[in-house]
Amino acid sequence: MKAAVLVVGATGIIGQGVVRAVIESGRPLIAVARDPDELTQLQAAYPHSDIVLLPGSIATDGESEQLALALRDLRRPIAGVVVAISNHAGRGRLLDQATEVMRLKLDENLLPHLSAARHLLPLLAETGRGGSYVLVGGPGSQKPWAGYAHRSVAAAALRMLAWALHDEARALGVRLQLLSVDAPACGEHNRLHACSHWPSVEAIGRRAIELVERGDAAEPTRAVVPFVVPSRPVAPTPTPAAAPAQETNRDVPLLTERWLQDARTLLQAMTPSNPNEVSPNDSP
Repeated sequence: MKAAVLVVGATGIIGQGVVRAVIESGRPLIAVARDPDELTQLQAAYPHSDIVLLPGSIATDGESEQLALALRDLRRPIAGVVVAISNHAGRGRLLDQATEVMRLKLDENLLPHLSAARHLLPLLAETGRGGSYVLVGGPGSQKPWAGYAHRSVAAAALRMLAWALHDEARALGVRLQLLSVDAPACGEHNRLHACSHWPSVEAIGRRAIELVERGDAAEPTRAVVPFVVPSRPVAPTPTPAAAPAQETNRDVPLLTERWLQDARTLLQAMTPSNPNEVSPNDSP
């Protein structure tokens, strides 16, 4: 039996894409989210899959500790953890809003990752399987996302947190990586007005599970793995149909003889039968 994948934030926008990728991989799923009703709906969408539902949160150290205890009680081997949590970004300039707004954004978008790592990384290390721990990050971590400055600062802080946790996780025998998605995700909530270059939640989910399965094959020690939007297949340019080749006349000698015969027949028709006979039209 395959070891399970734990998805934290399983009912969120990106979390649903990760869940779908886990189901496609054939691995059992342990789905964690705050709302029990949403978890029930998720399980109903995959009635024939091996899914364990765990209502819970990673917002604080205490909640993350309770989640870790519940996971130990399951006594199920875990191959990897994917943390795909997201909150409302909120618009506004830094200078126009109180400092408390920034504190709130860090509480929502950064500190839960730290509290989860403090309790779930040791849990993953206990299996001795060399598991993978993947954080899914949003846009704005390298350059400010216009109109969402608070979210950009939190995203940049998550990037640095991933670097630090990556080094500390290595001592536990666990690989921790941040899947950095530098564009908004396209899902059912915004598919009608999403830009063409936005990655789909399904593609993000599959990439996250690839990291769980085998890490980044090109550079397995990378703490931050940029998400690259899969290129769309380009239809080949149709090749103009070649003009049919003109058939070569392989019987040239035969045709030449026929032409000569036709010429002789024509000349004979124009020649009088009596060479001494004078045509009426001829002058005396």
